[in-house]
Amino acid sequence: MLKRYDFNASENPYNKFKTKELGERLSRAQRLVGNLGIPVLIIVDGWESSGKGFVIKDLVKELNPKHFKVSVFENPTEDEYSRPFLWRFWNKLPKKGDIAIFDRSFYFKVFNDLSLTREDLDRDIEDISSIEKQLLDDDTIIIKFFLHQKEKTQQKRIDELKEDEDRSFMISERDEDQYDHYPDYLNHFDAVLKKSDFTFSKWHVVSSEDKKDASDKVLGMTIDLIHEGIDRIMGMKNGGLRKELRDYSPHEKPLDRVNLNLKLEDEEYNELKNDLQMEAQRLSFRLYTSGIPTVMVFEGVDAAGKGGAIERLTREMDPRGYEVVTTAAPSEDEKAHHYLWRFYKNFPKKGNMKIFDRSWYGRVMVERVEQLAEMEEWDRAYDEINEMEQHLHNFNTLILKFFVYIDKEEQLRRFKSRETEPDKVYKLTDEDWRNREKWDEYIEAMNEMLVRTDTDYAPWIIVEGQQKKYARIKVLQSFIEQARHILDQTT
Repeated sequence: MLKRYDFNASENPYNKFKTKELGERLSRAQRLVGNLGIPVLIIVDGWESSGKGFVIKDLVKELNPKHFKVSVFENPTEDEYSRPFLWRFWNKLPKKGDIAIFDRSFYFKVFNDLSLTREDLDRDIEDISSIEKQLLDDDTIIIKFFLHQKEKTQQKRIDELKEDEDRSFMISERDEDQYDHYPDYLNHFDAVLKKSDFTFSKWHVVSSEDKKDASDKVLGMTIDLIHEGIDRIMGMKNGGLRKELRDYSPHEKPLDRVNLNLKLEDEEYNELKNDLQMEAQRLSFRLYTSGIPTVMVFEGVDAAGKGGAIERLTREMDPRGYEVVTTAAPSEDEKAHHYLWRFYKNFPKKGNMKIFDRSWYGRVMVERVEQLAEMEEWDRAYDEINEMEQHLHNFNTLILKFFVYIDKEEQLRRFKSRETEPDKVYKLTDEDWRNREKWDEYIEAMNEMLVRTDTDYAPWIIVEGQQKKYARIKVLQSFIEQARHILDQTT
């Protein structure tokens, strides 16, 4: 893309407009996406000293500042470095109707690290592909610009900045390194651009030999691409092509194979529990000192005993090293973002543990059954969830997914027990009874979820929950087994 770029043939059809006129047209497009509730992500990347700041300044000059935000991404902070690669970018994504402008972006690492192996580069590009595809499927307009310049132009701009007392601080080691190794970076940038020029989010290479010309071209293209995105999204909403549901056999019913007769005697339970809890404590310390993040998910039917299992698992652990995240209905702010946004915000940094009492799997269970998500939305969520968990796995995260299961009769018994116990009655809600009326629909959704999101890197552990003691011991044993396994692989 860059190596074949002809600077002399770089025409600008937007030269006939004044910059202010283009800015005002972009402002109208901003109001339009705001009214339609469509988020827009604009990525401005390119060579150092290529005029990214100049271009972004013109991009936002006429915009309503309440509905756009510019985020600058450089070397990650210590906190960001201790999180999964995409964590800091998810936190800055636009909500519905807003515009986010990224000065550099998820591509910062892959563009600037010439030492990346092909395997690491391909893995990072795959992660980036997944986030862009997920945003696109969630009706986000994604626009990607790469500002290109000649080697002599870069040298001239670096020299000019060095001579300017007020702006010399803007020159970094990265500017100098890119100029000193211009041919190497040119080859590298070209390879990255080709790998990440996805059919669903293309790169737009813009010559920045003349920064004013580049600014007008980016403004004009942004306006056109926003309108193209609106047409695409509204066309789909009004009956355009939709992705067909993926193949899934309704005969695959893992819950039908669960043996709910498994039990432990009280004496055996008490003997096992104390030793297992102390071993879980020891391993949680080892995970912390080894810098291994842990993500645990607890799902299951209502009243299956998720909370009790979590309490027994963490009983002896240091509370400073773990946090239980209870997932409730999303807030208005959370509903204004991609549904995975609120979960990315809660992912642990290296060495820490997050335990999700219900999780992102609500998308394919309660949101599916209660028709809070369109069929196309919950159907594509299986792939989105698998990709997100693959990203966590790439970060050497210990992922444990527990599904605690009881039958319909046991659930009714526990509901009635809660009604008569003062210290448990708060656990029983009208929503629990409503969900029970849709038992068969939930079981169907749960079976499909267990089949389509059971992966080598994040398998489901089905916990037989008919007897609470048995379920609690199985959770402890499973944690210990998987923690030992990842520690053996890492240390």
